[in-house]
Amino acid sequence: MTLAGNSLVLPEWLQVIGRSHPILLHFPIVLLLMGLLFFWIPGIEKKPEIKETGEISFLIGCNFAGITVIAGLILAQEEYTGEILIWHKWGGLLVFGGCVLLYFFRTIKVNFIRLCSLALAIAILLTGHWGAGLTHGEDFLLAPVRSTEIEVIPLAEAEIFRDVVQPILQAKCISCHKEGKIKGELRMDHIEDLQKGGKSGPFAVGGDFEKSLLIQRINLPEDDKKHMPPKNKAQLTDEEFLILSEWVASGASFDQKLVDLPAANELYQLASLKFAADKIHSFGAADPGDVEELNTSFRSVKTLFPESPALEVSYFGISAFPPKSLAELKIIKDQIVRFSLNKMPLAGVDLKFLTDFKHLEELQLNFTGLSADQLKVISELKTLKTLALSGNTIDNASLQNLSKMKSLKKLYLWQTGLGNQDRETIQKSLPSTELFFGFDGKGIIYELNSPAISQADVIYQDSLELTLSHPIKTVELRYTLDGTEPDSITSPVYTNPLFVKKTGKIRAQAFAEGWKGSKVAEAVFMHSGIKPVGFKLVYEPNSKYKASGVATLFDLEKGQASNHGQKWLGFQDNPMVLEVGFEENNKPRELSISLLYSEAAHIFPPSTVVIHGLENGKWKELASDSPAVSSNPLPARSELLSFELEDTNYEKLKIIVTPLPRLPKWHPDAGSKGWVFVDEVIFSK
Repeated sequence: MTLAGNSLVLPEWLQVIGRSHPILLHFPIVLLLMGLLFFWIPGIEKKPEIKETGEISFLIGCNFAGITVIAGLILAQEEYTGEILIWHKWGGLLVFGGCVLLYFFRTIKVNFIRLCSLALAIAILLTGHWGAGLTHGEDFLLAPVRSTEIEVIPLAEAEIFRDVVQPILQAKCISCHKEGKIKGELRMDHIEDLQKGGKSGPFAVGGDFEKSLLIQRINLPEDDKKHMPPKNKAQLTDEEFLILSEWVASGASFDQKLVDLPAANELYQLASLKFAADKIHSFGAADPGDVEELNTSFRSVKTLFPESPALEVSYFGISAFPPKSLAELKIIKDQIVRFSLNKMPLAGVDLKFLTDFKHLEELQLNFTGLSADQLKVISELKTLKTLALSGNTIDNASLQNLSKMKSLKKLYLWQTGLGNQDRETIQKSLPSTELFFGFDGKGIIYELNSPAISQADVIYQDSLELTLSHPIKTVELRYTLDGTEPDSITSPVYTNPLFVKKTGKIRAQAFAEGWKGSKVAEAVFMHSGIKPVGFKLVYEPNSKYKASGVATLFDLEKGQASNHGQKWLGFQDNPMVLEVGFEENNKPRELSISLLYSEAAHIFPPSTVVIHGLENGKWKELASDSPAVSSNPLPARSELLSFELEDTNYEKLKIIVTPLPRLPKWHPDAGSKGWVFVDEVIFSK
């Protein structure tokens, strides 16, 4: 097996013997070392009883060493590779052969035997060390005594993969995916190997959760054999889970810097606090009292992130903008790094005060009515890295002044009246600057972004306000509240906030002339309605996904689609069978079940949902449904199934939600049992 390597295929029953290797190996090590110790006892030839004990110990150790070596060679066929494995295998064979020879030649010269026993003891220790390296990592033995000093990395230098993602992989994944042990043919100790992926697919595909092996495996239920990290290993924390998910969602780059992400990006917000912002901004912090006093109804002053001396100042509210208030910022002129005056009426305002902000890096002046003289002042700011001038008219003189701003990394020039020749001119003048001119729409039809749906809560009691918004103000937003897909002709047009008083789902879509309609955005809303007076589950949820038991279904706390380990009840082997009772004069006519769907994690729509009512001691079917199953995996999402109950003569209700018995053929684990995840059951009149 040592020579055949991975070309040798073993039956499954032999694999069981191979996996006993870690159990067996400790016994022969102790016996052999104890037997070798007897060779060093002075005058042992004159003590036959002690000598016999040592020889028996050594002989038993030799036999167990042989068994352990055989088991180890079998185990080595299971995704173990690399130089350290070769050393461990040949070391084991050398130890076994040395033990046998030493036993049979134990009666020759004492000094020679002692020298051989010392060499054999060293070989035993080295072989054990190499084995530990396979299991725990090459630096396992000396890690505690090595320097634990952690390099403090400035935020400006931090890379997303190297400094944020890779440490998580090293802590939770690499022990099974490195040289010597490469499970699933996926190796993580070198970026080049990681980018190749494993035998089941690519490790990470930017923006595509369905094709990313990483996202598939971390989303599987913990007791699934393909869940990663494995069940008995340290699991990802919620923060680590979100970081890995956001890394893939943000493009899965292996060399992008963290600061290149937008400040509002969730990955940036999660990871930026891990790095030393004070290494970038070495100036002192402003007086907290001054900062607090400068925060008003029209102005926000805050630190870029906790412990940072750098400040971000933003003005808002056109009608409330007092130009004289700009002079008040002089007290924090040394700390302002980002400054936003977007949409403020700056016509005629002297902007020379900006030259006092010696650490200003980002200036937002979109749609502020700037003049050529004001733009000249701005062009003289040497510390700027980002400048946004969209919506301001830029003439030839201003264009020439902007062309001198060599320090800029990003320049936004949407709707500034620049022609193609002007754009070429400034592009040549600022070759290292990323320029944004916006969209001209000539000959190309682009798809609109989906509208944003805002709501204060998912579960509410009285009424709930729903608002729709879109970054392009001229689009037409259409919506439905009955779960059907909106269209550009018959669906209601959104003009004002919507107020709902029942349970349902809003679906919204953006339309505009010359554009392709957006993808549908959707959100559920649940009216808390009627509270049952008694409830019980016939079958308990899976022990891994039991949240707070049956009370979870009525706690009015919505579970997150991105984390099915909390606030969700999971069922796989048994259906969810829920029995509920109500007061005589307060029986619901409608019920809704909140479900989680995540095909990559084996969480599918139920095969059936059946509602029974108990009348005169007999259960009568009141409603049922068999939700459609997707033909491909979709992102994790919350869904709502609603049922109308025409008959309210029941004494109590029984709700049966049955998991999918077999996953569809397109799924990687086709034929396995599906999961059903439920977090709320809502009753209303």
